[in-house]
Amino acid sequence: MIKAVLFDIDNTLYSYDEAHRQAWGALTEYARERLDIPAERFEALHREAARTLTARCGGGCAAVHNRLIRYQILLEGAHLPIRHAPAMAELYWSTLLDAAAPFPGTAEGLTLLREAGCTVGIGTNMTADRQFEKLERLGLIELVDFMVTSEEVGAEKPDRRLFDCCAEKAGCESAECVFVGDDVKSDVLGALRAGMRPVRFCPTPGADDPLPDVPRISRLTELPALLPALGREGV
Repeated sequence: MIKAVLFDIDNTLYSYDEAHRQAWGALTEYARERLDIPAERFEALHREAARTLTARCGGGCAAVHNRLIRYQILLEGAHLPIRHAPAMAELYWSTLLDAAAPFPGTAEGLTLLREAGCTVGIGTNMTADRQFEKLERLGLIELVDFMVTSEEVGAEKPDRRLFDCCAEKAGCESAECVFVGDDVKSDVLGALRAGMRPVRFCPTPGADDPLPDVPRISRLTELPALLPALGREGV
């Protein structure tokens, strides 16, 4: 029997790709206007700063997502004033949050699960403050019982420590949990290896299907109908 349904956030509850596109555009314009860095060079500096941050923190932890540190490193490497780093980070996140909108059927799907008696949780890579902000902005925070971030457990999906913490907070066995996410490696395979029942969220028709035995949905309202089968047998 399925007792808990757990969700990734980015590209599962809303389109991170679209929101990031808008945030990146604002950031690139800031770099051009305030720092005199053309778009192509800024992109190269950003890639290098991301690589440097990952190397310094060792990867596999929430610090790799810290935009403030990333922009600090970028500015230091370009010999530019680091005073711009907080403004750049705030611009990125404020633009992304303004652009974020839940996928159609998201709130309805979470509501249906709760009405069916399921615990609803979040298992996400990222820092807790930003993910709470997203859930608030998306209007979903009241539909979520708990959240586990990679910042909290010190490990990023697909590390099973994050999934195990989700099951612990849900108060049930891993096999009684469904994990819904868009990313094959982090969400689907990570959940599978942790003993959970994965469901891949895939709103785009014709997307690749490397794991045909794993159920796919395009709207969260499809989930309640899947739960009886997922509870009877493994995926």
